Amino acid sequence: MKKYAEMNLEELKAELETVEKRYAEIKALGLNLDISRGKPGKEQLDLVSDIFDVMPSEADFQIDGNDVRNYGVLDGIKPAKQLFAEILDTNPENVFVGGNASLQLMYDTVAKAYTHGLFKSDKPWSKLEKVKWICPVPGYDRHFAICESFGMETINVPMTETGPDMDMVEELVKDPEVKGMWNVPKYSNPDGIIYSRETIDRIAALKPAAKDFIIMWDNAYCIHEFDGDYVPFPDILSACEKAGNPDMVFEFASTSKVTLPGAGVACFACSKDNMDYMKKLIGIQAISFDKTNQLRHVLYLKDKEHTLDLMKRHAGVLGPKFRTVLDKLETEIEPLGIAEWQKPKGGYFISVNCMHGTAKEVWRLCKEAGVVMTGAGATYPHAEDPNDSNLRIAPSLPMPEILSQAMDVFCISLKLAALRKLLNG
Repeated sequence: MKKYAEMNLEELKAELETVEKRYAEIKALGLNLDISRGKPGKEQLDLVSDIFDVMPSEADFQIDGNDVRNYGVLDGIKPAKQLFAEILDTNPENVFVGGNASLQLMYDTVAKAYTHGLFKSDKPWSKLEKVKWICPVPGYDRHFAICESFGMETINVPMTETGPDMDMVEELVKDPEVKGMWNVPKYSNPDGIIYSRETIDRIAALKPAAKDFIIMWDNAYCIHEFDGDYVPFPDILSACEKAGNPDMVFEFASTSKVTLPGAGVACFACSKDNMDYMKKLIGIQAISFDKTNQLRHVLYLKDKEHTLDLMKRHAGVLGPKFRTVLDKLETEIEPLGIAEWQKPKGGYFISVNCMHGTAKEVWRLCKEAGVVMTGAGATYPHAEDPNDSNLRIAPSLPMPEILSQAMDVFCISLKLAALRKLLNG
């Protein structure tokens, strides 16, 4: 088949008639499908539900002289710190183990910057006239929501094949009002891009005008390959220390998509000075986190090697789902030249760039035909995609046959929106 852009007027009209008929047939099915959020599917949750059986009935709850069932040990039990340190390739003393959600830790870090300032701040950010934040786009909507909730001015920086446009970043940090930058450095949300070594080194070597500028390093998918072997990844803390910026980064991770999202364990990693400062503030709001759950995860996951074996089992579930999406796009859309997308080998999303000016229409058509997607524009701050082109697909939750149906709807909606755009402008 010809690319749509190469068709003449009569060919476009004929194709539109065919596509509209097919869309009406699919819409009449009354589907109710959801590919909106990156939730693990039931198969994955069943895969790890035996975590509840790992604690022996006569367990020794004593860790380093502390009973994990009691108060205390604010920054997490040593075995949990060791496990996360091994996964992140850092040192246990750099790791703070908290509750189940890394997003909560990220929000809390920014909130503390506003209420108290960070370790190197002269004053709380709430006392500043303006705070600006660098947001690689397309990116994670919940990161952007944190910025928006504190009234930050967000600055879009486009993603490239190797990470954020570092020429732009290096220029932006010369502004003392620029206080931070979001990053999902491995299998970025939503593109699935892995930052290159050069990009990581340039980030670590930034010379921001704001002495309390922070890199928020959301390493959510650090061990989340679904196609191929585990890809080792540089330690950002070491890179920043080597570059003379040991206090510039907070790294975050969790077991949300390793074990159970609602009952996992999250952590952040940072320099000693940042750790000492944050522990003083966190120690006011909490005495300790759920150490029994930390122990449960240590007993279940054991070490990095054992955890990577578990992730291969997750990959056995996720891989076919991602292939379903990519196969549909390659078969139905690629020959038409009406969209582009990344082909990630890990993470939880596939990012599709539609013909400019059509993403909202594709989203509307999908919704009317019974498929729920993350809103058009959600991958940009304030949901304002300047090109109205990006949509995020989350293949993980539905079963493969349901996902295949959802992709049929998505592809026919892409075609219909593109044809109408070409014919009507």
